[in-house]
Amino acid sequence: MSTQGEVRKITTHTLQEMKRHGEPIAMLTAYDFSMAKIIDAAGMDVILVGDSASNVMAGHETTLPITLDEMIYHAASVVRAVRRSLVVVDLPFGSYQGNSKEALNSAIRIMKETGAHAVKMEGGREIREAVERILSAGVPVMGHLGLTPQSIYKFGTYVVRAKEEAEAQRLREDSQLLERLGCFSIVLEKIPAALAREVSSGLKIPTIGIGAGNGTDGQVLVLHDMLGINKDFNPRFLRRYMSLFDDIRKATEHYIADVKSKDFPNEQEQY
Repeated sequence: MSTQGEVRKITTHTLQEMKRHGEPIAMLTAYDFSMAKIIDAAGMDVILVGDSASNVMAGHETTLPITLDEMIYHAASVVRAVRRSLVVVDLPFGSYQGNSKEALNSAIRIMKETGAHAVKMEGGREIREAVERILSAGVPVMGHLGLTPQSIYKFGTYVVRAKEEAEAQRLREDSQLLERLGCFSIVLEKIPAALAREVSSGLKIPTIGIGAGNGTDGQVLVLHDMLGINKDFNPRFLRRYMSLFDDIRKATEHYIADVKSKDFPNEQEQY
């Protein structure tokens, strides 16, 4: 089975089938109409409207400041561009932790106001009640374990998680819990590759890795990192496919020079 190149809607069921047939799942972030249109046309399986928008779109140091309203704005922009990809939206920090009713209201707002297909939440047993309530309303949930950036101030660092056996065992248990609750997929971020492979093989639902090796059922990167728009972020797991920061800067310098020299616009570029 291959979904590549087919113009058909990817669903949560499609992802389960891809895992069953051993076809890796490709996932990227997007935050606006123009970029989402390009990566959807390229054949992306899943587009994540990540709370990483807080970093790459708004310039914040962490993902914590972005609001639910801002996530809805970005997600609606992405959904308007998409014909094929499954669109998953991060529930931002403060919109679901510790209050399952607020979690449900947040998820419903995202689904109603953006047209997205699912939400993503960070955490395991500590968000069980919120996950249950959202799923009971018919909203698909993607889990997220390992390094959970919304908890950065608790961890105090972005280092690899679950290297110690106690934390690894908790992650195993949380992954099984999320599957039992009804999550359709789980992101595994920045954990040892051997653990990610073990967890993935023990689940019926697909896992999506970022910094978790090649034993997961799919991979995700932040679009701006993958395209080299960001130059300051250089983790081991990142592969840059372009160097757009340099290319865009050169093009802009060329444009400035043409304007200053009055080369632009020329006679063919005016009415």
